[in-house]
Amino acid sequence: MEISFNKTKVLATIGPASNTYERLLALVQEGVDAFRLNFSHGAYSEHQKVIDFVREINKQYETNVCLVQDLQGPKIRLGDVENGGIEIKEGQRIKLVCDGSITTADRLSTIYKDLAKDVEPGHSILLDDGKLELVVISTDKDMTVEAEVIYGGIVKPRKGINLPDSKVSAPSMTEKDVEDLHFGLDNDVEWVALSFVRRVEDIYEIKKIISERGKDTRVIAKIEKPEAITNIDEIIEATDAIMVARGDLGVEVGMEQVPMIQKMLVAKCNEAGKPVIVATQMMESMIVNPRPTRAETNDVANAVIDGADTVMLSAETAVGAYPIETIRSMNMTIRSVERNATNIYNKNYKLNASSETFYNDSLVANACHLAHDTNARAIIGMTKSGYTAFQITKHRPKSDVFIFTENHRLLNILNLVWGIRGFYYDKFESTDATIADIKQILVKAGYLEQGDVFINTASMPLNEEKRTNMIKLSIA
Repeated sequence: MEISFNKTKVLATIGPASNTYERLLALVQEGVDAFRLNFSHGAYSEHQKVIDFVREINKQYETNVCLVQDLQGPKIRLGDVENGGIEIKEGQRIKLVCDGSITTADRLSTIYKDLAKDVEPGHSILLDDGKLELVVISTDKDMTVEAEVIYGGIVKPRKGINLPDSKVSAPSMTEKDVEDLHFGLDNDVEWVALSFVRRVEDIYEIKKIISERGKDTRVIAKIEKPEAITNIDEIIEATDAIMVARGDLGVEVGMEQVPMIQKMLVAKCNEAGKPVIVATQMMESMIVNPRPTRAETNDVANAVIDGADTVMLSAETAVGAYPIETIRSMNMTIRSVERNATNIYNKNYKLNASSETFYNDSLVANACHLAHDTNARAIIGMTKSGYTAFQITKHRPKSDVFIFTENHRLLNILNLVWGIRGFYYDKFESTDATIADIKQILVKAGYLEQGDVFINTASMPLNEEKRTNMIKLSIA
């Protein structure tokens, strides 16, 4: 029996449509690799319940599903709206006040206190992902903005506000974010996503808090501001992963720019060996329909072809009517592309000869070349820090990638990374005995069959746990 699994991972957002134990389990069985906890919504008690359920599923079913905590960031939002929604019309003049009060028919209200300070006459104010647009006529630089409605519609409660022409003064990490981050760190979430990253200092700031807590939670920089694109090389170097957050990005830079920005970000992350997540509206129509559109299927396929490590679902699994069908549909598309596309595998990158890890990196690169030349079924890595795993997957081998580690937490962290399947292993004896033992585990699980070529990478002597310095070719 041949066991197949997708190399491109699936990250699903949790919400009322998916937050019970039974529904989470069903999603994992359908192929979800990681769950996103959206801290723009929900009380700690609700998030805690989901965290406990996912940990329980991992224990019961020996899965390595990981948790991504998504911090809200300085999300500029409307407050509550009377009657659940009011209509504004084109040409209407309307006041926008910064006091967090209730929005009424003749005045909009935001919970963001500095909006009047940040905008100037002529600046656009976009509501609800750009569906509604106002232009600033005047501002008192304190509490009140007067604006004219360019595109009207229904104003709904707590919808996002984008200020594409204005320099937003709010820091990337609000007080709420810091508090939320500590909750996430208390629960040992594997990844945390920082919203509205603008500069590399934003990454240093969150990493400082994580290391002061003695945690190893990895950081995802969400790219959704024009300033982040300007500073992208330093941000990629400093962060552990990138999310192409196409919703706000499209509103901030214009959606026609997003496809090429996505390709640029994915290519840069692939070369740096940093995971990259493509997010927003991937299966949007499946919030209400049991099948995706052709365009959505193409979008998922193109993200896989571009080289995304992970594709993400937002409202589709959080509040949609068909969360299970959405995952199934997404996985079928991923599987079809991975089976038929030839240009997504076996990437060649020029290695940096002056890097302190150059020898180890070139050894891993050669293991991937060898796997390609011998049509190996699997590449097997042993790691404590995860470094080898990230290096192997950077080259996008067509062979299956199996990572063995005694670091339980690392297994979950790696579940967000392209191609990797992790196994807990703590019996590192002599190299030959360990390799033979690992082969048995994979044969027994059905991942290797008699006659399959497999490539081992390891660090000798094993018990010193240094960087990878050995390649071995074997036949099952």
